[in-house]
Amino acid sequence: MTIYKIIIMKHIFQVFALSLFAFAAIGQSMAPAEENDPAAKKILDKLKKEYDTYKSMEVNFDLIMELPGQKAETQKGKVVQQDEMYFMDMTDRAIYSNSEYVWLHIKKNNEVQINDAVMGDEENMLSPKDMLNLYESGEFVYMITAEPLLDGKKVTQIEFKPLDRDSEFSKMVLYVDNKTEEMAQMKVFSKDGGRYTLKVNDILANKTYAIETFTFDESKFPGIHIEDLRID
Repeated sequence: MTIYKIIIMKHIFQVFALSLFAFAAIGQSMAPAEENDPAAKKILDKLKKEYDTYKSMEVNFDLIMELPGQKAETQKGKVVQQDEMYFMDMTDRAIYSNSEYVWLHIKKNNEVQINDAVMGDEENMLSPKDMLNLYESGEFVYMITAEPLLDGKKVTQIEFKPLDRDSEFSKMVLYVDNKTEEMAQMKVFSKDGGRYTLKVNDILANKTYAIETFTFDESKFPGIHIEDLRID
């Protein structure tokens, strides 16, 4: 197993990363094309094509975490990507990547971990523009399963099931707004009974961000503990 890459289930921050940006590396088997729903593929192709045109993307979201035996928890967050750089901010953590290095800021511990970008991506998350690329990977089968109302809006529900029987996830469900043709929500169901719901509140495209947006500035956090895990 590799996402988002999938320490998400073991960590709130990575859980979000999986929910929105990956559909995770769920297996190595290839799904025959005929097993996937052509109508679902058409919607995903259009959504991916639209997102691929964005020079930058800012997503504001709510992440709802429902774990067995625990009260549901909701966190608000934001993620920004420009080219290969990204910044994700939530209540307790933030990730910065300037495409060379990745900083994981653990706010409550006043700690930051620094990795080389490639290593950081492998251990934490895929970048936002990669979020739909994996539906073409053949690692799961997908189909339209319903067209329900979601917050009063009609959506298309596309269900993804992993081909790897050892996956930590039983399924993932993407909801696409029929009117705006935008991603509205993503739900991840884990085999341990956990459920993670990502609600997309709004998406802002093609804004220009300063390089400092994607670089952690330790001077803003007096006394912060720095754990430098870079190879070079």
